[in-house]
Amino acid sequence: MPRESGDPAAIDDTSIPDGVGVDASRHTDSFDASRAGPLQGVRVLDLSRLVAGNMASLQLADFGADVIKIEHPEKGDDLRRWRVDGTDVYWKIYGRNKRSMALNIREDAGRKAFIALVKSAHVLMENFLPGTLEKWDLSPETLHGINPKLIILRISGWGQTGPFRNKPGFGTLVEAMSGFASLNGWDDRPPLLPPLAMADMIAGIYGANAVLCALRAIETGGESGQIIDLSLLEPIFSLISSEALRYQISGELTPRAGNQASHTAPRNVYACRDGKFLALSGSMQSMAERIFDTIGRPELKTDPKFQTNDVRVANRDELNEIIGNFVDARDLDENLELFEEAGVTVAPVLDMRDVLHNDYMNDRGVIAHLPDEQLGSIAMHNIVPRLSKTPGHFRRPAPGLGEHTAEVLDELSATRADEGS
Repeated sequence: MPRESGDPAAIDDTSIPDGVGVDASRHTDSFDASRAGPLQGVRVLDLSRLVAGNMASLQLADFGADVIKIEHPEKGDDLRRWRVDGTDVYWKIYGRNKRSMALNIREDAGRKAFIALVKSAHVLMENFLPGTLEKWDLSPETLHGINPKLIILRISGWGQTGPFRNKPGFGTLVEAMSGFASLNGWDDRPPLLPPLAMADMIAGIYGANAVLCALRAIETGGESGQIIDLSLLEPIFSLISSEALRYQISGELTPRAGNQASHTAPRNVYACRDGKFLALSGSMQSMAERIFDTIGRPELKTDPKFQTNDVRVANRDELNEIIGNFVDARDLDENLELFEEAGVTVAPVLDMRDVLHNDYMNDRGVIAHLPDEQLGSIAMHNIVPRLSKTPGHFRRPAPGLGEHTAEVLDELSATRADEGS
């Protein structure tokens, strides 16, 4: 059943359990398919499943691209099955601003419709095991024969080349193999994987950026269509590549340090008297000295163990104990007031309940509340980043499986009729 835009005035949180809903009156929005964006006129065919491809196409959809999710008529995108209490929470967020077309491209009718779409598309995204498109006789060479300017984003765990190209890969595996997990957690405990699809999300953002670069290359007239080979491993490795140089120089592995940093101190999460936590960072020399003054220990600025960043890192356990004792003697609000008055870089550790009720998050509009036929209203991240003149917009809620199949087919028929006239 198609989902309707809804009226923002009708948004409420009556379907949310008591104590969980928030006052959405300051930051409601509505879906409006008539809204344009800087990528209006760019058509994206998204064949991907799960996270990375959906994250990539979301970046483009939020800014006006016509993203057509091509889904298997019976199965749909696997992201639809990541549910909480029967609600497809991931799809509701990462399926927004897209159209869904149910199409089996391995059958003749579906293949013909797909090829017609390829002719009108600017971008095609897929995340099948390398070689799958070729097996279906839809290789990049074939696709470029249909549309020479097509940009093909190929997302895979390990890339289109190399000894692992035929090996299935998920974010969990590359988070492990990239070196990220070995750095994450505490040194006396096993390596720690992130609790979210981090590698996939990062790859998706890289993928959207690559598509924009390729579109720009066509726009300047210097290039035709091209293939973007995006693995899940390389983007997350780019976040920690300084560790490779660090090891090359020192010959030593960086030990896991929990919430501390291997390159600067103080930096940690500290427990307050009331059981809440704050995060504090003194990554600049002036900030570290400001922290010492604030906790009433100005002598640490000239102490040989804490005078410079290098020695603070070497003695960070002792330094954390000093700061921790100060923080532990005060409630969170008192700590925040003291540190903030002194201009120290500090913030509370918020759980999601806190985030939804946080004044900054709501006043800034970090969280958007949009109408939903199932829940009344839903909270999701707002459009990122913010453009002053050509911002993104909420145009469509996440579609039902195949919701726009007839609509897209009608558009194709109209295009064929125009071409034949």
